[in-house]
Amino acid sequence: MIRRSIVLGTGSALPAQAVGNEELARRVDTSDEWIRERTGISTRHIAGDGETTATLATDAARVAIDAAGLLPSDIDLIILATATPDQTFPASATRVQAALGISDCVAFDVAAVCSGFLYAVAVADSMIRSGGANRALVIGSETFSRILDWEDRATCVLFGDGAGAMVLAAEETETGARGILASKLHADGRHNQLLYVDGGPSTTGTVGKLRMKGQEVFRHAVTNLAGVLREVLEIAGMTADAIDWVVPHQANIRILEATARKLGLPPQKVIVTVDRHANTSAASVPLAFDLAVRDGRIKQGDLVVMEAMGGGFTWGACLLRM
Repeated sequence: MIRRSIVLGTGSALPAQAVGNEELARRVDTSDEWIRERTGISTRHIAGDGETTATLATDAARVAIDAAGLLPSDIDLIILATATPDQTFPASATRVQAALGISDCVAFDVAAVCSGFLYAVAVADSMIRSGGANRALVIGSETFSRILDWEDRATCVLFGDGAGAMVLAAEETETGARGILASKLHADGRHNQLLYVDGGPSTTGTVGKLRMKGQEVFRHAVTNLAGVLREVLEIAGMTADAIDWVVPHQANIRILEATARKLGLPPQKVIVTVDRHANTSAASVPLAFDLAVRDGRIKQGDLVVMEAMGGGFTWGACLLRM
């Protein structure tokens, strides 16, 4: 028997306002056809007044905790992955903790942009395996609309806001049984200028806006995502044909399709939500995961891979059995 992290419940939350391509085209020099053809996106949710990274995270967390059959007081670890925290400090995870009514638990943020949820899952899994936590709430939450340059049509059409959450719990299981089987993380800071925000407290004293060289990011994404997916399969001693579902970072439909082709995976095994959510950065993987659980695609016993790449560059993958 080994101590492993199992998925007890998932949840998600979206801002009330959905913005379609046609509406966006009235504000930006773009068109529905241009956006769909290049990205696969048709709509995205944009945070309004009173909706923040922490409030969306809290809403998603409540759903996940309820799905797990737990109370907030059962949680002893909260890790929130975000690049758009409510404040520079303290961590937005502590705002979620307070909103949930948890008086004392470990709570902190992880900043790895679109790979943030994978980084947070890997950290939570390590703490659970080592005995440092028993029930972890792992969240990806973003309000990217607040760091977009709405004059830059090449980037502002790509992103949306939202949150996704997952409850992980310690369980003594047989080798090969349910739970997280393998995780692998990477980073390469030499590519900072390909995807970044041009501000920060220590440099400009401002929040800044997102900047991206899309074609170069695309090229790295396909290579890195296919590579890290192979790595987690190798760690677990499995092959791609054993995978039931891939839950990828929802950046661009072309990246999803190209990565699947590179791995020889049929497209029907890839969970796609980029059309309705756009790129929600650290929230995209848990949002897509929760949707697939709730519509019955991901079910107990399934072998699932989550993978993502983001600014930094950072990238990673996680293999789990439900």
